[in-house]
Amino acid sequence: MLPWGKMVLVCQMMVFLWACHWCLGGFTPDRVWAEEQSAQSSPTTGSSSQESSWLNPLTWKWQPTNEELQRYRRSWNPFSHSPILANSPDVQPKGQWLVQGFIFSAIGHDRFPNRFGTGSVDSPTHIRAISPTVFIGYGIKDHLELDVVPSLIWYDTNKPNATTPGHQSSDFGVGDTTIYLKSRVRVQDPDSWRPTVTFFHNITLPTSQWMGTHPIPGGFSPLGRLPSTKFGGLGLTEGIMFRKNIEPFRFMLSGYYTYTLPGSTGGQNTYNGDIVNTRAIVEWVADDKRGLAFSLEFLSVHGLDYRLDGHDLNVSPTSFHLVGVEPSVQYNIFYDNTGALAVAAGAIYTIAGMNAIDAFYPNISLYYYWNSTGKVMMR
Repeated sequence: MLPWGKMVLVCQMMVFLWACHWCLGGFTPDRVWAEEQSAQSSPTTGSSSQESSWLNPLTWKWQPTNEELQRYRRSWNPFSHSPILANSPDVQPKGQWLVQGFIFSAIGHDRFPNRFGTGSVDSPTHIRAISPTVFIGYGIKDHLELDVVPSLIWYDTNKPNATTPGHQSSDFGVGDTTIYLKSRVRVQDPDSWRPTVTFFHNITLPTSQWMGTHPIPGGFSPLGRLPSTKFGGLGLTEGIMFRKNIEPFRFMLSGYYTYTLPGSTGGQNTYNGDIVNTRAIVEWVADDKRGLAFSLEFLSVHGLDYRLDGHDLNVSPTSFHLVGVEPSVQYNIFYDNTGALAVAAGAIYTIAGMNAIDAFYPNISLYYYWNSTGKVMMR
């Protein structure tokens, strides 16, 4: 049984999710969020219907209507790359494909001590790493997208103050593979404050371990990688994402919780803490036709000192935190009846942290969209 403190946390999370759903009008008997019942309805009948609907998840609304979707698609939402480090709350329309080439890198010589703050000290391990990644996405339905994300990893580390041989190591091989579903349960209403709401369901496969890629000495700081799972670990991630367009800006907010299944090192089971990721992004579209836009992406990752299964941790450090910001720029190379190609580039600057590498993270991304049934569209 979970300790009382963890039981309270789980209950608080459940209440928070319930409150989010309630605020979005999710518990309405006519399956239209936050709309009032018809004036012709009998108060008695409406009350009974609402009570049965509230108690019956089968009557909850789990995807937008076609009318809501078409109204959203007619609203201001110019085609562009969108921010680099956050998965878009929008999904590919049915039959539309996406291929994204993404290169994420890290350069770090300093490390944050065992106290959260902005100051860092020289790290015993210096690191350079590059992770080429390919996202392959497909719109199964207008509100359901499947993505498969294989990756590679190259790194070079050294311990400049080491006095014994073997203080430098490097490797190149297969990284971990991510598979996720995005389920959009609400599209934003152009005429009100209601945002797009999408749930994120992810599994990370430890293909780096299966293919024999060596773990990175000193660890690979996960700031910016999503989801931020332990390298070589089998992870399960659930998330919720929001998006709202107010011309000429687009705002995004998201949070993700990752549980890593127990691993094994040298015949001993390993238990890492759970991980929380957050994103808050503002995007300014400067030129609608060219897809020229500038973004500020605020992000954080938090390695917690506990696990949802209640097992004690035996991997150091037991907790860590990183907070950073990335300015980025995006541009459409072309957008026509054959498809669309968009590029974006940026760099993460670490602001504060604890028990993690203080690194600089340049990255670049290239999106290619095509639709087998016609012209690609903003989602």
